[in-house]
Amino acid sequence: MSAHFFSTAPCRPRLPVIALCAIPSLFLAACGGGSGDGGFSSNQPATATLAVLETTDLHFNVRSYDYFKLAEDKSYGFERTATLVRQARKEFPNTLLVDNGDTIQGTALADYEAVVKTIPCNQQLSMYKAMGALGFDVGTLGNHEFNYGLPFLNQVLGGGMQVDGVDAGVKCAGAGYPTVLANVYSSKTRQPLIQPYTLIQKTVVATGTDGKEVKLPIRIGVIGFTTPGIMNWDKRYLEGKVYTEGAVEAATRYVPELRAKGADVVVALLHGGLDASPYSATMENPGLYLSKVSGIDAMVMGHQHSVFPDTAATPAYTQAGVDNKAGTINGVPAVMASSWGKALGVISLQMKWDGKAWSVDKGASKSELRNIQTGKDAAGKAVFVDADSSIAPLIETQHQATIGYVKTPIGNTDFRMSTLFADVGDPGAIQIVNQAQQAYVSAYIQANLPQYKGLPVLSVSAPFKSGFQGGADYTDVAVGPLAIFNAADLYLYPNTVYAVKVNGADIKNWLEAAAKRFNQIDPAKTSEQALISTFPGYNFDMFTTADVQYEIDVTQAVGSRIRNLAYKGQAIDPAQEFVIATNNYRATSGKSFIDKLDGSGTIWASPDANRDVVIDYIRKNPSVTRTANGSAKSWRFTKVKTAGPVVFTSGANGLPVAQAAGLSNISVLAADDGSGKGTSKYAVDLSK
Repeated sequence: MSAHFFSTAPCRPRLPVIALCAIPSLFLAACGGGSGDGGFSSNQPATATLAVLETTDLHFNVRSYDYFKLAEDKSYGFERTATLVRQARKEFPNTLLVDNGDTIQGTALADYEAVVKTIPCNQQLSMYKAMGALGFDVGTLGNHEFNYGLPFLNQVLGGGMQVDGVDAGVKCAGAGYPTVLANVYSSKTRQPLIQPYTLIQKTVVATGTDGKEVKLPIRIGVIGFTTPGIMNWDKRYLEGKVYTEGAVEAATRYVPELRAKGADVVVALLHGGLDASPYSATMENPGLYLSKVSGIDAMVMGHQHSVFPDTAATPAYTQAGVDNKAGTINGVPAVMASSWGKALGVISLQMKWDGKAWSVDKGASKSELRNIQTGKDAAGKAVFVDADSSIAPLIETQHQATIGYVKTPIGNTDFRMSTLFADVGDPGAIQIVNQAQQAYVSAYIQANLPQYKGLPVLSVSAPFKSGFQGGADYTDVAVGPLAIFNAADLYLYPNTVYAVKVNGADIKNWLEAAAKRFNQIDPAKTSEQALISTFPGYNFDMFTTADVQYEIDVTQAVGSRIRNLAYKGQAIDPAQEFVIATNNYRATSGKSFIDKLDGSGTIWASPDANRDVVIDYIRKNPSVTRTANGSAKSWRFTKVKTAGPVVFTSGANGLPVAQAAGLSNISVLAADDGSGKGTSKYAVDLSK
């Protein structure tokens, strides 16, 4: 929240952002001169382009740097988006730079400043400091802004939040730009948690009917909305302290106020996306419906980490009212700029001045994405825009401190945790992920979802690094200290934990789909047969618990391979219900596994990354052992004698890993398989 929100100083005209006047509950007073003041008035018609520039879901990726891999990654990062912002400002004389939330959480640097060594009140978060170099006009809050609790949020927004458990009198450095949010309310005051909207006064460069340049004042109203899912995802912090209303209801309430207070144009910042489901006040992605609220001229979106407009042959959004070519939602210019700073959203609003007032020509307006990846070089390698050199020095001290932090041990392992032989039965790097997910989901259900308390909670995970890129592309954590960055090896992707409700029949079908990882083996064939198919390793979901046992019969056709599936020693009941901990990707995009993995089976979409859940689990259980965390084999191949060798490739010199995992049926056929990828050829004896 900007400090001026609770200011009782008199209003002064011509401020870049119109100050909020004496009574906080009013949120805004239309102070300042009229549209003709300051000598800028023109009674002649004119036109102007106002470019709304959007960042969204930055998730504290200031640098193009992966703190889990301890390496640069040019495919994302605000320091590159900043280059696009500066380019756009050279192109457009009139710009409004907005941030759409999920800004303060998402990297080890974010955790360091929020939890490890909390940033002092008089200092800005590194993310906000970097954004300050670009001079953002306004922003809103995403769901992840609430992940660290309300006192921390109050601090980093500058103070003044009237809500239970928070010191409203604290005055801190703040974000550096006004933050608006219209659909989250304080239970204590029954008023919006922070200002629902703001009016920004700018001078625009316009073109008169005579072709000459003219400068005119414009008042831009900006209103923000976040997803009501915060009440579930951060229930422990928010329950009883805040409440939400739907974006449409909040917009219907406040957009007319903005117009009445002199807004010439209204921009909605929606930390949400598009969903064709019928509207409800708790809807996570209500963009289709918010766009229909009268008085909104442009809408920026986010939360879904997707893109709009989408120029792909098969765009992500094709619902009624969505026009990817025009870049509009129900006729309203709109944009969603991916995530992590991978793109800048640009809405070019065509403005008309009739001598007295501004209007927006929506039909002539244009939306587009500008990506930090500019193409590929002759070798097919991605090319990215250069980083803005002004950003990195601003946060260098905190950046280096975070690198030191992620190198800090959080536990110790007495065995080599590897996916080298996950395809043939070693759970060594999978089990601890499943244990972490299972414990996390179980605890949440017991505390928050009483209707599911009686259901067994299981977990599936997969060998995300399974050799696709060659012999080095395997999870491989050495014996000894476990540091935070090792979690990137144990869990490669930035997924979040989801819980789905299924039955025994679903579990069998899920495992049948995962077993596509294997080719069908002919026992009578005397020549070599490759065990592993082209089905990706990251889709080879598996259980790693003594409670679930099953066989995979690779001599059978796809769909008929899972045998003797049992739960706690008994054949699994097809009708028995279970909760499965998995990730958001599988839970919402796994319909090819089972129908319920289209999102319909999800009972909880958590806000936490699987990787963070694993880190937290190791912190709480720092002594990682083969016995407790790396030996639970839920599955094995159905025994069958084959006339010829069944072979697979894996990393070179890996046999000791297989032997340590108790896989006595593995042998080396060729130390160098000739692929040039640093892999060896191994055989698996399916009769053992």
